[in-house]
Amino acid sequence: MSNLLWKSLVVSPAVLGATLLVSTTAIAAPNTTTEVSAVKQAGVAEVAQQPEMLAQTTIDQVNRYSNEGNQNNSQSQVTSVSQFSDVQPTDWAFQALQSLVERYGCIAGYPNATYRGNRALTRYEFAAGLNACLDRVNELIATATADLVTKQDLATLQRLQEEFSAELATLRGRVDSLEARTAELEANQFSTTTKLVGEAIFAVTDVFGGNTGDNNNTVFQDRVRLDLQTSFTGRDILHTRLAAGNATAFTQFDNAGGAINTAEGTQTFEIGSTGNNAVRIDRLTYEVPVGPANVYLAASGGRHSHYAAVNNPYFFDNTDGGNGALSTFASESPIYRIGGGAGIALNLPLGKGGGILGNSSITAGYLASQANDPALSSGLTNGDYAALGQLNFSVGDRLALAATYVHGYSAGGFLFDSGSTTDGNIVPVGTGQANTLLGAGSSNSYGVSAAFRPSDKLSVSGFVSYHDVSGFGANDDYEAWSYGLGVALPDFGKKGNVLGIFAGAEPYSFNRPGFVGNDIPYHFEGFYKYRVSDNISVTPGVIWLTSPGQSSANDDAIIGTLRTTFTF
Repeated sequence: MSNLLWKSLVVSPAVLGATLLVSTTAIAAPNTTTEVSAVKQAGVAEVAQQPEMLAQTTIDQVNRYSNEGNQNNSQSQVTSVSQFSDVQPTDWAFQALQSLVERYGCIAGYPNATYRGNRALTRYEFAAGLNACLDRVNELIATATADLVTKQDLATLQRLQEEFSAELATLRGRVDSLEARTAELEANQFSTTTKLVGEAIFAVTDVFGGNTGDNNNTVFQDRVRLDLQTSFTGRDILHTRLAAGNATAFTQFDNAGGAINTAEGTQTFEIGSTGNNAVRIDRLTYEVPVGPANVYLAASGGRHSHYAAVNNPYFFDNTDGGNGALSTFASESPIYRIGGGAGIALNLPLGKGGGILGNSSITAGYLASQANDPALSSGLTNGDYAALGQLNFSVGDRLALAATYVHGYSAGGFLFDSGSTTDGNIVPVGTGQANTLLGAGSSNSYGVSAAFRPSDKLSVSGFVSYHDVSGFGANDDYEAWSYGLGVALPDFGKKGNVLGIFAGAEPYSFNRPGFVGNDIPYHFEGFYKYRVSDNISVTPGVIWLTSPGQSSANDDAIIGTLRTTFTF
């Protein structure tokens, strides 16, 4: 462990230095009440009358101007200044503006008939109304209806314009500036329907313990995911995620110096054997509500944990895996890693509140690993697949329970590899005895999971899964077990930080012909996610594996990791 701490201290400044280099500063937008009121009363913020268009943009400045003080997103025409209850009717300016408004109908005000702001804002609000009347008079003149404008009104307008010249100049300058900024943002924005959510992971990691430690070196690895999240209605979401990385898992060795057939201790940012930072699409899914149900469609990279409740808060990161537990095993029950690819799923509530079914729902999904392959032994129905059914139940917002069943078929490979048959980027979990499928076979898996939050500062979660595999060859039948329990302390030391401790047994199987080792491979993990800023976190942690490869004769393996996560 001292060796691990020394290596972490050596590399940490480099990682944290990179962290500081990539941080950015948000561009502040003006938000004074003066600007908001002036723009609204002048009628130049016409986008306030188009909430559907604003819902599709990411222009924060426009949203700020258009939504301030407008609770119901509607405006009604005001034809008398006397409707503004906080304007003094004894001012000559009030009486003059009232006369102009009632003759030309040139001001639109708030439906509740009051001006926003205090006395210091009254001159700007009057200047806004005056500006509207000037525009209305100019419109009448331009349309050859100038005879409707009397000389007396023109004189009044001139006097008011002189009285409020400073305010009018300020107002028009702000409007021009706002229009210029809005035009620039609209011309350069990425999309009105799509936002980019990204995550980059820098990880320094090493493994210690006997031959495993001697045959592996300290590594500095990375993984990047860029998720284009598109919404067409505001309630649906299309995920198009690009991924690249170079993080491969450590190879574990027995005391004779031979490699152990195991996937224990794999971490969430590790991507398997093809870690060369090649860019690929690793998720293409669409989620949309249809009636009372939420429908999930996966064209590629579908996972059961995308749509089913995992019930493992603070350990499972449902976005990109860079802010939860270090290991794949601690992040979710292995039952959700049986099958994957393309398919459909839905979540349907079973009650409308009250009664025993009031807080329950049912989840069902089907994912095929070779759905794109038209070969006779592949496709959507004849290739590898997994069908999931899950009953979810919650008691308030403190307790969540789930019972899960998964039926799967595979032509061979690994059981807990998220349905990957050809994608070397997918890393399985568990020992070789539990994971390895010698040939074609089917599996029936049963699991329960629970999450309990007794307070806002404590969360306890866990799972148990049992797997019955029926191989189509001789002596291919076997059973596998897995279980785990985690305790998380959110906001530990600072808001946004998380201290997590997890313990359990990665998937294991006893007495399989051709495999050696009948000991339970225990997994212990501790990590502390420190939130440097809203976009950067640093997570040091340790994973301790006992009896790797289900053999107590093999030395324990200890993995130390310093993970830095950038989200944007």
